[in-house]
Amino acid sequence: MAFYQQQPFYNPRIPFSGQIQGGLENGKSIIISGRVLPGANRFHVNLQCGSHSGADIALHFNPRYESPGYVVHNTFQNRSWGSEERKYESPFHQGQAFTLQILVEQDKYKISTNGRHFMDYRHRIPFTQVDTISVEGMVELNSIAFQTPAPYLPPQPAFPGYIAAQAGFQPQYAVPQYAVPPGCGFPAYPSAPNYTIPYKTVINGGLQPGKNLVIHGVINPNANKITFNLRYGSGIALHYNPRFDERLVVRNTKQMEQWGTEERSGGLPFQKGQPFQVTISCNPHHYNVFVNGKQVHTYKHRYTKLNEIDILEISGDLQLTLVQA
Repeated sequence: MAFYQQQPFYNPRIPFSGQIQGGLENGKSIIISGRVLPGANRFHVNLQCGSHSGADIALHFNPRYESPGYVVHNTFQNRSWGSEERKYESPFHQGQAFTLQILVEQDKYKISTNGRHFMDYRHRIPFTQVDTISVEGMVELNSIAFQTPAPYLPPQPAFPGYIAAQAGFQPQYAVPQYAVPPGCGFPAYPSAPNYTIPYKTVINGGLQPGKNLVIHGVINPNANKITFNLRYGSGIALHYNPRFDERLVVRNTKQMEQWGTEERSGGLPFQKGQPFQVTISCNPHHYNVFVNGKQVHTYKHRYTKLNEIDILEISGDLQLTLVQA
């Protein structure tokens, strides 16, 4: 990797406060995945300037479940709150999973909910002063992940990333596709990272026990099926295939151009039109698959040369918000 990437916080307890390593910068994203508790009245996510009591809060994102529901955005500075910005919409439903993405831009935060733009919030405190994220209220979290922009490198024939791109691969962490405005030699950051479906990325070093693959996204409202493949050479070590028409997930392995016996038990832990968080955990003898923080499937290794399993493929009726391989 040519740039630093902070590891996610997994299953943090609420209330939570954690350091944003390296602080915020233009183009950096924070992706928060979790579930609003049934009967919740409110929760909040704060981007703070320090972790001490009374610290300035650059962004206060605060869904409130009244009638009608709404979200409060505000800034706390010099021990007093500023003027509220309210949006009378409830992007997250009580009892359901959600994904919140906050993208830092030069003049504002761009806030997306379940893969869709929700609102912009202009900076009242310089984002360079922010070094802490905190979450409180009636919510449970699966992960808080960080996506850091890569430095701009013009494509060159000898540049490995360029060769990988030509081979049909995308970066391990979806790096924003840079646009260069006319007359300007410097890249401009887009409003969101660009994940193209079907998506393919290299698993650096292949799999090994203890390795986790993390995938966040949103299922399309009219979804038929989605597929996650862990590939080696010409084979597929794990084919994980949720099918919405059959209400189940097919698991299988393809070796020597032949499919093995399908595994179909365990139901369908995905919902059309809803966000999801998938973690595929590699163990010495099997994979554990977690969906929205709950273990839903176990699949025994049929192809056991784990270090040769070095490609993750994602396809089907979905949008992606984060991939860490």
